[in-house]
Amino acid sequence: MITKYIEKALQKANYEALEDGSFCATVPGLRGVIALGCGVEECRQDLAEVVEEWVLVRVARGLSVPKLDGVVVRVKRAG
Repeated sequence: MITKYIEKALQKANYEALEDGSFCATVPGLRGVIALGCGVEECRQDLAEVVEEWVLVRVARGLSVPKLDGVVVRVKRAG
């Protein structure tokens, strides 16, 4: 399910060209998620990694992961 979540985040991402020619990406609704890259594709790849890490940290801390256009991350508790 995390793969679908990452794909949805990439679809919703906003990319901005910076003055130095690099790019910055954010995802509406995912507070603190930001990625940078020399080009759009590098920025997109970095964003995928950032979203994955962001989700894993939230799950590890017991925080909710916001739904993205119907895509939900569900966690099964051990035991």
